[in-house]
Amino acid sequence: MLREDFLPDYGLTVSRLADALGVSRQSVNELLRERRAVSPEMAVRLALVFGNSSQFWLNAQNAVDLWDASRKLKDAAKRIRPIKAL
Repeated sequence: MLREDFLPDYGLTVSRLADALGVSRQSVNELLRERRAVSPEMAVRLALVFGNSSQFWLNAQNAVDLWDASRKLKDAAKRIRPIKAL
């Protein structure tokens, strides 16, 4: 989302975003390449730069994490059965 929507819409380069966030280009590159998750601190920085909420960024990261976990547990999930209350 950051790479495909925000950077083009704002006409940002990695360097310019890194400067705006006050972090290294390496940090931004790792974030864009999905090698680094959005931390609470980065969520605050992104919210300040783009004028939205830090919760927006954490929710987006949470959605990615849950999607990854679902894919990872796909086979195991077939064997898990709900337990009903007495």
